[in-house]
Amino acid sequence: MSLKEIEESLTLLEKNWDVDETIHDFILGKIPKVTEKALKVKDVVFHIPYLVEQEKFVLWKCFWPDCHNCCDRQGRLPLTSDDLITIGAGLKYQKVSDFIKNETVTATWEEPSPGGTTVMTNINLKRKKNETEADDGTHISCRFLDEKGGCSMHPDRPGVCYLYPFSTWLENEQGKARVHATFQFTGDCPGFYLADSIDEMKEILKEYSETIYDYNMKSNRTVRENFSSVSFV
Repeated sequence: MSLKEIEESLTLLEKNWDVDETIHDFILGKIPKVTEKALKVKDVVFHIPYLVEQEKFVLWKCFWPDCHNCCDRQGRLPLTSDDLITIGAGLKYQKVSDFIKNETVTATWEEPSPGGTTVMTNINLKRKKNETEADDGTHISCRFLDEKGGCSMHPDRPGVCYLYPFSTWLENEQGKARVHATFQFTGDCPGFYLADSIDEMKEILKEYSETIYDYNMKSNRTVRENFSSVSFV
């Protein structure tokens, strides 16, 4: 997302939620001295931002069901090969090929990654019935979101939905694949706050570590099965 898009998202968010001024400035890149704390939790290394001058960590908690912005302002829903089977069956498709034809759209996008840019091509669940590749990356309210803010296909929703607000990536460390994760700061989530210590979030990180690791293994398998592709530039 561009800085302009993030700023627009924050403006919309602040109509309904109180966002800490420091968090606001941090998301917009206005805090000059920021480092991170790398914390290994089970099989995932989490990168938690630390504001040097404020001597505070940026942490997160979820406000669902009072907030469901991540579903109301969805950018894309890439599917793993497991998702294709599970969601297709949930939508009463007998053939995965028919599910892909009617309910998905293929899109290519770029994501920043350590050391460069990752180019992704993936099968995505349509967030609206008539979605096209041109809609990729734009904010759309997911068609499976019900009036109360719940997911009508839960617990079979796409694996990527379970990751929010984290983004993840794999790194080769001495011949071993290491899973890394950090927060997404898109301006759409009111759950970020400042804290003196990471300790109060360790249980959440422990829970997410299993989800994140599992998702990365499924994504890796999806590439091997040629349902998606990844390249680095």
